[in-house]
Formats: sequence, structure tokens, C-alpha cells
Amino acid sequence: MKSKITFLFTLVLGSFLCFGQELALVKEGKKAGYINKSGEFAIPIQFDDAKSFSDGMAAAEKDDMWGFINTSGEWAIQPEYDKVKYFNSGVALVLKDDNWYYIDKTGSKIDAPVADKYFDFNDGVAFYRANDQIGLIGPDGKVVLEPSFDAIKKFRNGHAKVKKNDLWGMIDKTGELVIPAEYTALGNTWTPAGVDARKGEAFGIVSNGTFNVIEGADKVWGFKGDSKLAYARKGKKIGFVNSQGEWVIEPSYEKARAFVDGLAPVANGKMWGYIDESGKMVIEASYRDAEVFSDGMAPVKDKRWGFIDKTGSLVIPMEYDITAGFAFISGRDSKGFINGLARVKSKKGWGFLDKTGKLLADKWFENAEPFESVK
Repeated sequence: MKSKITFLFTLVLGSFLCFGQELALVKEGKKAGYINKSGEFAIPIQFDDAKSFSDGMAAAEKDDMWGFINTSGEWAIQPEYDKVKYFNSGVALVLKDDNWYYIDKTGSKIDAPVADKYFDFNDGVAFYRANDQIGLIGPDGKVVLEPSFDAIKKFRNGHAKVKKNDLWGMIDKTGELVIPAEYTALGNTWTPAGVDARKGEAFGIVSNGTFNVIEGADKVWGFKGDSKLAYARKGKKIGFVNSQGEWVIEPSYEKARAFVDGLAPVANGKMWGYIDESGKMVIEASYRDAEVFSDGMAPVKDKRWGFIDKTGSLVIPMEYDITAGFAFISGRDSKGFINGLARVKSKKGWGFLDKTGKLLADKWFENAEPFESVK
């Protein structure tokens, strides 16, 4: 009995550690490998080129051909392709002998309907274009939604905006319309609070099936994350509205970004600070630029970038460059901290800082991409 319990504990612990593992693609001497969050090489520098992990696999190049490796750095799919895309939903798009097609994680070809163009999978579906119309297919290659829209944009939070007869709506992953295609413009991202929209000359928020017009607005931006406030512009000034389209913070700023963790960057003139959801300036406007909070920290800029905490204290000096990198893989904004680490650039190269400003493994790389989950 004791040995069985020990075995089960080890199995569960191993599964937990595997699930939580993250690796970052790094490059040195024109070769690529992967480090873990301790800064150790989980997969040594060895590949001619490589991409970040996605869906438990990473594309890697050897002798001008591409294949896919597993988390041990072993070839799960041998390098035999001219080009490859990222795995998503258990499927990847590959090019061989001038033909694009889908493969699963065993490298087997997936039968899919003939299309004018093939698209990457995202969130369980891929676009399917035929006769200038767009539909959806699933990971098994079967049609989920017959081509019936003029355009479908990237799925975000399980929803995608669609275009029909020059008007926009939004569908879920089954292809069902959750917002009718009756809007002149529509935001890209579905959130629980609603979606920013325009109908004719009116700007507002679509929430629970209702278009709530924002009085006097001539532009509106979407909600971010689970925030209940979006920002909008009226008379060349920006303020914040709720899902009903009501002004919660009157338009009084020349520039603004979204609320995250209860704080939003705003600016009048050249200097940025942060307000809370009551509109009170809680971090003085003293920065040349400022990004939204992430993981309790926010990037702020003088000549270069550093990081403040939510009290406004400068924790990491403004000595670095930051960039969005390739956050589209996971949908995360990599300008700030993610799970305790921030990707930054110095004169010595790319690296990762913890929340005290300590450099991960005291090591800079020629290039480093954001950490990505390997599961």
C-alpha cells in the first residue's frame, strides 16, 4: 500500500511540475536553445533556428529543413519540411514540395477540404476559405462552419469578429452569431463586460445583446481582461465608460491606456501617470511613457524603461528597453512582468529580470523570446 501511495504521489507531482513548466527560446552564436525559469539550459543551444514552444511542441531547423521537438529537445517530428507554423489545438500547418497541409503531433497528414488558402489553427478552429468566403474547420479537418462570411478575424477569448455585407458581428467557436452582423465597426476582443462598437455615427458598448451608446463619443477602445471600464474619446479628450456606455470618469486626458488591476496610465501634455477607478491620480504624472500593470508591476519610461510597483515606487531603474516580442503565440502582452519575470534588453543583449531587478542566472543572450508554457 505504501509503495502504491508513493507511486501515485510521484505521478501527480510529476504531472503538476510538467504542467507548470515554462521554457524560453534563446539564441547565441546564431544557434538556438531553450532555458527554464531558473536560467538553466533545459535544451542546449544546438539548432540552426527555432521557434517558441506552443501546444507542447517547438519548431526547430536543422540543415535548412524544419521539424518539431518535444520538451526534452528530441525530434518528435523529423526535420523534413521547407516551412512550418506553430502547433495549436494539436495541429500545425507545414510546407513540403510547394504544398501546404495540416499535420497532427505524430506527423500524420490531416485530411481537410480543399481551400483557396490554409490558415493556422487558433483556439480549436482554423479559417477555411473557398469562393471568397470564410468558414471554420476543426482539428479533425471537418467543417465546423461552411464558408459564409466575407472575413473572420482572429479568435480571442473564444470569440471572433466577422464581416458580412460590410457590417461586423461576432461568432463563438461553433460558428454561432453571438453579436449580429449589424455594426459599422466592432472591437477585436470579447470580454465579459462587453465589446466596443460603432453603429453608423454612434459609438458605444455591446453588452448582453444591447448596444449602449456613449454620449458624445467619437472613438471607443475595448475593455482589457476583467476590467469593467473601457476608455473613450469625446471632444479630443479621453475618459472612461462602463458596459452601459455611461461616463464613469469624464473625458479630461489627452492620452490613456486600459485599466488593469484597478489602475490606468493617463497623460496630459508629455507626462504620464496613473489614476484609480474613481479618477484620482494615485501615481504622479512624471514619466515620458507608461504601460499598463501586469503581475503587480508596470513599465515606465524616462529615456529608457524601468518598473514601478502599485505604490508608484521605482523598483527597477530606468535602464532597459522593452518590446512586445512574439506575445501573439500566447496572447499575452510581454512588455511587462509575466509570472514573476520581465523580458528586457540592455547594451549586453536580452535577458529576464525578477521583481527585484535581479538578472536571471546573471546571463544576457543575443536574443530571448518570452517564456511559454510547454503544455
